[in-house]
Amino acid sequence: MLEEILVPIFSIMCTFGSIAFITYIFFITRHKERLSLIEKGIDAKIFMTERKPLYILMKLGLVCIGAAIGILLGNLFHTSKLMEEGVAYPSMIFLFIGIALVLSYFIEKKLNNKS
Repeated sequence: MLEEILVPIFSIMCTFGSIAFITYIFFITRHKERLSLIEKGIDAKIFMTERKPLYILMKLGLVCIGAAIGILLGNLFHTSKLMEEGVAYPSMIFLFIGIALVLSYFIEKKLNNKS
């Protein structure tokens, strides 16, 4: 009984602890690297990167739409007996997520050419 409670709690704590540790190491390493470059006299402009628009949100939205369309068509094919359930859902989901990612690539390419 006690294992059913402690195992999930321990695994969640380990997961968040690992994420916190990796984040800490990333920032400490980045800080040390920047300090060593500044000590060598390298210009600080290399740290200033040009901000790009957040295309990740558009990509995430298109992937969610693709997954929803895939689930709907998978259900349609399964209920109309055109495909078995084990084939209909994964194939339609992956197909429409792939189409959404290709579509997001072309949209992002078009938006980058305008600017």
